[in-house]
Amino acid sequence: MLNGSLRCQWSEVFEYLSLAMNAKATNDPERRRYPRIKTKLPVELRCAGKAQMRTATDEISLCGCYIETMFTIEIGTKVELVLSLNQEKVIAEAVVVTKTPQVGNGIDFVEMDADSRLKLREYIAECDRQAEG
Repeated sequence: MLNGSLRCQWSEVFEYLSLAMNAKATNDPERRRYPRIKTKLPVELRCAGKAQMRTATDEISLCGCYIETMFTIEIGTKVELVLSLNQEKVIAEAVVVTKTPQVGNGIDFVEMDADSRLKLREYIAECDRQAEG
């Protein structure tokens, strides 16, 4: 029998494939695995050998976020990211994937425990409900 975290990973693979097939069928240029929402969340970034950085997200999804920062981080840098969601902490191991000098960085979540992913999923779903209602 599959354990909870493995089952979660497979459901995400199936969700990704479903989104990818729908995007291809509709010729949708969107290539992201999950939809992003605009939200300002406090975030701490920790990079080996550098001082901790505090900033905020501009957008976030289940697989990444865009942070606003004047002093951008080099692409490929591994970071630990700590998000503050409604008084709860969500921690992810991540890598910097885009860099726009004096604007910000795109961050891809590489590893996140099941509890943190669930908290993030619930936060995004709540934001979506509020936007629709």
